[in-house]
Amino acid sequence: MARVASLYLPQLAIERLRRLERTAAPPERPWSPAPILPPSIDDEPGACSVPRGGGWRPGARWAQGGLGREGEAERIAALPAHQQPPMRLLGRRSEPVEHPFRAMPSDEGGRGSARAAMPTAALGTLPWGRPTVLIERIGQREVVTAACPVALALDLVPGMAAAHARALVGDLDVRDADAGGDQAWIDRLALHAVTHWTPIASPSGADGIWLDLTGTSHLHGGEVRFCARMLRFLARIGFTGRVGVAGTAGAAHAIARFGGEAVTILAPGAEAAALAGVPIAALRLEPQALAAAARFGLERVGDLYPMPRGPLAKRLGLSTVTRLDQALGRAAEPIVPVIPFEAPEVSRRLLEPIATPEAIAQVITDLVDDLVAVLRARGLGVRAAVITAERVDGADQHLGIGASRATRDPRHLVRMFGLKIDRLEPGLGIEAMRLVVPHSEPLGARIAGALIPDSDAQPDLAPAIDQLAGRAGEDAVFRIGLEQSDVPERAVRRLGALAEPQGWPAWKRPVRILPRPELLSHVVALLPDHAPRRFTWRGKPYRVIAGDGPERIHGEWWRTDRELWAVRDYFRVEVDGGQRFWLFRRGDGVVPETGDLSWYLHGFFG
Repeated sequence: MARVASLYLPQLAIERLRRLERTAAPPERPWSPAPILPPSIDDEPGACSVPRGGGWRPGARWAQGGLGREGEAERIAALPAHQQPPMRLLGRRSEPVEHPFRAMPSDEGGRGSARAAMPTAALGTLPWGRPTVLIERIGQREVVTAACPVALALDLVPGMAAAHARALVGDLDVRDADAGGDQAWIDRLALHAVTHWTPIASPSGADGIWLDLTGTSHLHGGEVRFCARMLRFLARIGFTGRVGVAGTAGAAHAIARFGGEAVTILAPGAEAAALAGVPIAALRLEPQALAAAARFGLERVGDLYPMPRGPLAKRLGLSTVTRLDQALGRAAEPIVPVIPFEAPEVSRRLLEPIATPEAIAQVITDLVDDLVAVLRARGLGVRAAVITAERVDGADQHLGIGASRATRDPRHLVRMFGLKIDRLEPGLGIEAMRLVVPHSEPLGARIAGALIPDSDAQPDLAPAIDQLAGRAGEDAVFRIGLEQSDVPERAVRRLGALAEPQGWPAWKRPVRILPRPELLSHVVALLPDHAPRRFTWRGKPYRVIAGDGPERIHGEWWRTDRELWAVRDYFRVEVDGGQRFWLFRRGDGVVPETGDLSWYLHGFFG
């Protein structure tokens, strides 16, 4: 059962601008319907003191404070002496009187209507300094594309002409829209969703993303908790959103934008009933189809249900029928997910099938040259590359190589492919070849060799290691590294051929360690701290002429209960003939729980 979520960001453009304002400059003072200005002396007495469209007539700047006679005198007296205006400039202002001008009534264009229309809570917590809108030039007109909550409260809505918006609100902050920046944020959110929420997510227009929750919602505690978590994440980064979850992408898209709730989750099979009351615009129809629907009096999606498909397609277009079927689940609407990383790939399709080694080698050389250009443009190097040869009979042949260090040297890549070219079976002929780099790493520019070579420079072993791995196999060339464990057989691990092992212990260890310790027989040793005098290994007796030890190693009790009391005493011994072995005894020779006193050979020195 498919489940699709649609995340709708209604204020993406304006909230993204708000994020930029927060990082670039401190926030402005809260906006209020009447600008709060101090009752000071006019710097430009002839200029208009209130912006166009304000609630006070010209000349009323100082009167908006509403201090009155006593308040004005107290304010002037409270100022420092160097800030108090001289009497010759104060004039009648030292004896303030009631201002003859009054606030304009709301029906004459004053701001009383705007104040009444705006919620009281919003007036005290507005994050914007002024009403702000974003405009975009469409043809010869400038149209409002987004508006902040303050502008929306003043009846400035997207789609309005910018000139009309400026006429309604004089102190309007008008800025250019950045559609590219908004789309970049949508792509970034979709990429975050793919890497953190669900493997299938895709941008949904310029204001939302689709998320396929099929088989993934239980990982987040269910659909309800997933939606809540997603909205909390958006709130932390400064965005508001609405989420709709339904069985189809079209239904989720519609209820997220026209549902009216922050989270709307439809039960399976309830898409038709939920979409019946939403406007037809929720189906993502073309403008011509919306105009035709309005002409025929079709307003809701439910109005389309009883109409026959033939007349509906003829009047509103075939795309309307397709969108309706997709929203109701009658037609498939696959979501093309964003890919976090697109592997570099080049291909060649041949005019005639090829089967000779020379022709195949030439095509490989051409593919490598094309690939190097792509890698250089993206600043990447090859760590693993795979060639896919498409045969005439439809059977594909694959040839892969690996590099110990990121490289984009074309000669080196061609040489490594040449070592394995005999593994390709062309059959009746190869008609196309494709070269893909599934594993790449960043690789910047390197300094070329100097005119005078440096004798202290270390030779680059990567090409030689890659050729050895190509001949003997990738598992045949490696280094030994240290693993954090006291038990010797667990203390080493394989590393890459160019890796630098670190943290080797100070005590001596044998050159070669057996995968599993081998049991010794006929051991003669003096307990508890002496090396053995003789022993038999693989049916051959050995006599010890020198020994050193013991080195006690305790079991790792946190791994298994069997090693809770386990003890090993290791000895380095030399036998007749010069061979040196690394032996150990299970148990300390005193406490029976530490081991059964059996002897084992674990490694060889020299």
